[in-house]
Amino acid sequence: MVIATLNGQDGMMLEINSAQRDPGGFLTVTGQLKNTGSKSYKDTAAWRGIELKGSGESVAGATLVDKVGKKRYYVLRDTESRCLCTAGISSVDPGQSVPFFAQFPMPPTSTTEVEFNLPTFATATVKLSG
Repeated sequence: MVIATLNGQDGMMLEINSAQRDPGGFLTVTGQLKNTGSKSYKDTAAWRGIELKGSGESVAGATLVDKVGKKRYYVLRDTESRCLCTAGISSVDPGQSVPFFAQFPMPPTSTTEVEFNLPTFATATVKLSG
């Protein structure tokens, strides 16, 4: 099930399948990165954001914005500063789909939706579950 679709550069699309609250106090967003264009997409460095330049390809640049609570949430990191997210994507070939996930701190239970953003993609409103 697709709960949000974000259009990106050069035929890239991000379909979000879930934004699920986890028992451990996290919010996990999952989906698929798809290349609907005719050329291999290689501008994946923007997806890692500015904080983790040099740490390899990832989607660590993703953010959630809780407009009601006026907070921005960034992708969680482990003790070695690696993101709790999809990593290792250097390119996406035409017609290819790549599984996507990112874990964030859990917004308050009163928050029912957030805006999801990944650099080079449009912003989308996502309903939270769990």
